[in-house]
Amino acid sequence: MNSPRRTACSAKAFEDMYRRSRDPWNFSRSDYERGRYAATLDALLRRSYRRAFEPGCSIGELTARLARRCAHVVATDVAPSAVALACERCRKLGNVDVYQADLANGPPKGPFDLIVMSEVGYYFEPRMLAAIAIATAAQLEAGGEFVAVHWLGHSDDHVLAGDEVHGLLANHLPLEWIKGRRLPGYRIDTWKRP
Repeated sequence: MNSPRRTACSAKAFEDMYRRSRDPWNFSRSDYERGRYAATLDALLRRSYRRAFEPGCSIGELTARLARRCAHVVATDVAPSAVALACERCRKLGNVDVYQADLANGPPKGPFDLIVMSEVGYYFEPRMLAAIAIATAAQLEAGGEFVAVHWLGHSDDHVLAGDEVHGLLANHLPLEWIKGRRLPGYRIDTWKRP
């Protein structure tokens, strides 16, 4: 019998990480992360967006980049310390709202024309992620895009692997898959609401 998989999905576990390190995944200094941010922006189908949602924004590195392409960005994270750091990172950006929220409790009210789920899907059990995908996609307006980006490596605190996340999204998002790429270490998929 397989042992149950562990997860660090609790708000407390994430908060503890940010209290130990202001940047636990080296999002602000890593060449790998900068490349992932650039590839994420390249995966977007349009040059500009009206209103975007980024769950699991961490310290706001991708958030700040999205703000250059979006009239308004709503970003959330479960850890209060991450939210404080993202607010600090984006403080000069008048088009960004960052607040503490648990995606398991549902997304913010739309409509959005862009949703970017980056590095967050593997912290949820399959049923929960399916429910999150459906609820989040429901906030997407016609023509809006859903972009998912996840690492393909192994981590003991992940419930799902990156490929499992994207497979589950493909099976549950009521959207049209447009394109996808596998890059060294991660993958990106883009869906669109017709």
